Amino acid sequence: MSLMSKLLTSTVIVTIALSANAQVDNKALLKYIKRNIVKNPQVEVKGIKVLEKKTHKDIPGWDVYLTSMQLKYQNKDIDAPEMIFVNKDGLATGHLVNLKTGRDYRNEIKPTVPNEMYDDAHLLMGNKNAKHKILVFSDPMCPFCRDVVPEILTSAKKNPNLMAVYYYHLPLMRIHPVSGSLTRIMHVAQKEGKTDVVEKMYSLKIDPRETNKKKIIAAVKKHTGYDITEAKINAKEVTDAMKADEKAAGRMMVSGTPTVYIDGQWDKMRDGYKKLK
Repeated sequence: MSLMSKLLTSTVIVTIALSANAQVDNKALLKYIKRNIVKNPQVEVKGIKVLEKKTHKDIPGWDVYLTSMQLKYQNKDIDAPEMIFVNKDGLATGHLVNLKTGRDYRNEIKPTVPNEMYDDAHLLMGNKNAKHKILVFSDPMCPFCRDVVPEILTSAKKNPNLMAVYYYHLPLMRIHPVSGSLTRIMHVAQKEGKTDVVEKMYSLKIDPRETNKKKIIAAVKKHTGYDITEAKINAKEVTDAMKADEKAAGRMMVSGTPTVYIDGQWDKMRDGYKKLK
């Protein structure tokens, strides 16, 4: 069970107060969160911030509020994302499901990428002034990432003025613990300008359960020619960068890899880069 599932519970449809112009204010959302989402008495709800309000063509009449809840749990401050669907009558729910198709629209909507996420530290391929911006959350050991991400990187290398790729690490540690060390190595290599190492990591053959850093470093050196020390990948700067990427994934409501955005919007099919002109 994840930390978020320990803190929160799913919700049913409830009524919240709307303003005269059918808008939801933070006070109403905060009351909704306290009554229907955060049921753990050990969790203090300190506030809520609306990051963005969206609509979806398949659910007319509903507004989608993408929010960040400010929580306190075991003396730790936590920013937790939450999606809330609200209609003109003041009905609110965290899940809106199409009974015919089974589609949960919570899985169909993601936030728009904020401009500050397109920073130089995450620019991996292409020119920052390229016509299109592609943002990727990825894990080099994820089979789906291995199918998709290398092609995106190759396309950006071939068309640097058309597309720029901004890369965020999201190692899926429970599935393949080796990714913890691999993503740290990738971060250092990218910072040193060795983007080829990042690319080659997607074809590295290694036991996904490997946790011995010496063995991991040796395998990376053999495969890519890149030599790095344990001290470098254990550095505080690297740890902070990994935490920052994890926080960014939470901000963007990313739940798996690869998650791809093109020009700020979620590319669910992960192939939109092929249509860029």
